[in-house]
This record gives sequence, structure tokens and C-alpha cells, in this order.
Amino acid sequence: YTLFILSRYREERSHAREKPDAIALAGATASRAVLFSGLAFVLAMTGMLLVPSSIMRSLAAGAILVGIVSVLAALTLLPAVLSLVGDRVNALRIPYFGRAVGTQARAESRFWGRIVGFVMRRPVASLAVAVALMLAAAIPVFSLETGSAGIATLPDRFESKRGFQFLNQEFPGQTTDPVRIVIDGDADSPQVQAAVGRLEDALAARPIFAEPTVETNEAGNTTLVTVPVAGDSVSKPAIEAVRDLRQEVIPQAFSGVGAEVLVGGDTAVELEYHDTMDRWLPRVVAFVLALSFILLTIAFRSLVVPATAIVMNLLSVGAAYGLLVLVFQKGVGNELFGFQQVDHIEAWVPLFLFSVLFGLSMDYQVFLLSRIRERFSLTRDNRGAVTFGVGSTARLITGAALIIIAVFWGFAMGDLVMFQQMGFGVAVALLLDATLIRSVVVPATMALLGRWNWYLPSWLTWLPDVHVEGAEPPRAPAKPATGSS
Repeated sequence: YTLFILSRYREERSHAREKPDAIALAGATASRAVLFSGLAFVLAMTGMLLVPSSIMRSLAAGAILVGIVSVLAALTLLPAVLSLVGDRVNALRIPYFGRAVGTQARAESRFWGRIVGFVMRRPVASLAVAVALMLAAAIPVFSLETGSAGIATLPDRFESKRGFQFLNQEFPGQTTDPVRIVIDGDADSPQVQAAVGRLEDALAARPIFAEPTVETNEAGNTTLVTVPVAGDSVSKPAIEAVRDLRQEVIPQAFSGVGAEVLVGGDTAVELEYHDTMDRWLPRVVAFVLALSFILLTIAFRSLVVPATAIVMNLLSVGAAYGLLVLVFQKGVGNELFGFQQVDHIEAWVPLFLFSVLFGLSMDYQVFLLSRIRERFSLTRDNRGAVTFGVGSTARLITGAALIIIAVFWGFAMGDLVMFQQMGFGVAVALLLDATLIRSVVVPATMALLGRWNWYLPSWLTWLPDVHVEGAEPPRAPAKPATGSS
């Protein structure tokens, strides 16, 4: 957010505006985009607050607080700092990269203008190719399996893994985390004892379970059946075995018996955790999409812009899911990156990735679309506005994306597969978003839609239209083919 406002301030100063005027214009334009961008990010994170999981809610609360503080600092503290520092923000320039802002912006505008110009001359073909690539990347998502990595994916140097392997080698079928079946009912009742016998027979018929032990409390009203589960207690076979216990074995064994039977233990907890993540993912997606659509409609006074922005973000998220499955589950290219091949994606990763990716991708979309909307309000030239918007935000969005990609790639280079999946997913989605989405899909879509981009039905014309007079200095008309400004 600071980079976006600071970049706009430097641009306005390069147009010979006085320092107070440059700060005011940056506040009236870039700060407004930051406000809506921050709100979009907070909304994306708010979706995780709906999930009845302390981990998801704590992650969401932390991210929301960071987003709010960042927006407040950008809107209040940054203008004060700029008024004190002024043009000293340009001190200590890096060779080549630190050349004059205006000169560099023009060079970048021409570079991106040529790309955008090519796309806008062939919008149908460009859009078809880009969307086809994104959809092809997303296809493996249909093979997505969620679960938990478990002890087997830990590095060999971990003592816990070595101890687990030794236990399984010397005591097959034993585990540190057995399944515990609690029977609330008269333990001396012939019906309960017969049901426990049927349960033991069913457990013996399933190789994944070892010999159970049966205990009764002193009051004689509760029976505990403890049964070891072979292998990793959070592995897919163990979880499916516990699911079978709950859905098939126990209902059959205790049919007609006046007792309540509950299945606990680490495996049962993991099963419920997986089911919670899977059940809440579509709800979070629907919640975030609905609120984001409303917010963007208010920000851009259009129904088409928010709809296309949401579809584009879903494209990048879907492609990230697909590549995640391709690399980690299918093992395509995993060795190239030093990743493990596993049987499933961590249960919390898809939900977390959606919230984070949607929030970050919407950041870039709001920045880009705000500049396009601002230019269009001044010139009423859709193609010129798109070319100018992409060219003027190219350096900023690329730089911001590279920063976040570098941060999350650090997670991907770690030892734990869950963080490898999270880091890789975020990094690849932002890379696609900052390249294909921004330079091809956005310009091609907006070129095809033309003035329909800014369609707003008459019953919504009461929405405020914020237009800053003098936000752009007089310039020669930009050529769509070159993007010069």
C-alpha cells in the first residue's frame, strides 16, 4: 500500500507538481484505491473467521489486523512522512533502476504498451490462449485429495520420526495414538456386553486394527475400548478406518442397544478437522465472492468490472490449485523444486490459499482497475485508458508481486510439506496473476467489452462517483498500439 501511494507521489512530482499538490493528489487517487484494496483483503480474510477452527480464526484475525493497520498507516502516517521527507525519497538511487521517474515510466509504458497493444488488436485470440492455459493448469484440481501429511513426511533428522519408525518396525500394529471408543451405558448389561463382543469381532476382521483392550469405570456405566491403529494415526487409511467405524461397524454392533457410543482419539479429531475444512470451503468462497462483488461495485460504479475481476481471480486461484495437485500429488516437477510427492494436499491449504490468494490478487486488480477507471473518467477512451492503466502500474504491480513471491517461496523451501504447498501455491498464483492476468486477460476482456465495462443500471446511479479534477496532467493522446503517455 505504501509503495502504491509513494509511486503515485513520485509520478506527480515528475510532472512538476508542487509537493503539497502531489501529496494531495496521491491521497485523492492512490489512497482511495488503497482503501478499497485493503477492504477487499480484509473481506477475503474475514471468510476464514466463519470456519469453526481456532487455527483458521487466529490466522484470519492476525491477517485482518495487519491489513487494517497497514491501510491506516498508508492513509495517515505516510502523507505526514512524505510532507517531511519530500523529494528525499528519491535519494540513494540504484544505477539504471534509479533513473528519473518520468523517463523510466515512459520507457516502461512503451514496453507494456506494445504488449497491451498487441493483445488489444487481437483480443479474441489473446484471451482464448490465455484462458486456455489457465484452464489447462487448473484441470488437475479434479484429482485434489485433502488430508494430513503425518509423520512420514517429516525430515529423517527428526527424532520423533525415527522413534515412530522404530516403533512400527519392532511392534507392528502398535501406535502412540490409538482409537478410543467410549460406550455410555450399563457395562454389566447383557445387551452392552454382546454389542462389545460384536465390536471386537468386527475390529479383528480389519487388519488395520490391533487387538483391543476393554476397560470399565468404577461406576460400571462407561466402557472404554482402546484399539491401536497400524501406521500413522493421521494417514488416509487410518482416517477411513475410523470413518468406517462410525458409519458402519458401530451402528451394526450396537443396533437396538440402549447405549451411546462415541469414537475419539487423534485419528477421530483429524477426521472431523478434514470434514470441517471440506464443508466450509464452498461457504467461505460464496461469502467472499458476494461481499467482494458488492465492494467492487461501489468502488468502480460498475457491475461488469467486479464480475470480470472476480472471474479472473478465480482463474488464477484455480490454476494454483491445479499446479499444486500436479506437483505434489502427481509428482510432476517436484524433484526440480526439491518438494516431496505426497498422497494429498493438506486439508487447511485449499481454504487458506483461497482467502490469501483472492485477497492479494484483488489488491493488484483494484490498483490496476483504479488507474484505468481514473483515466477513462478523464478521456472516455476505453482502449487508451486500459493501455495507460497497465503501463503506469506495471512496475509497481510487478515489484509488489515479486516481493510477495520471494516471501512465500521462502516457505516453499522449508522442510515441512504443508508449508511447501502453501508457499508454492501462493507464489505460482501471484506469478500468473501478475503476468497472464494483468498483461493479457484484463486488456483483452476490457477491449472486447468496450464501454460495457462501466455498465451501471439506472437503479444504482445513486452510488457516489469520485472524480478528482486535475488528477492527470495534460498529455498528448496515447496510442493504443504503443501505450506511450
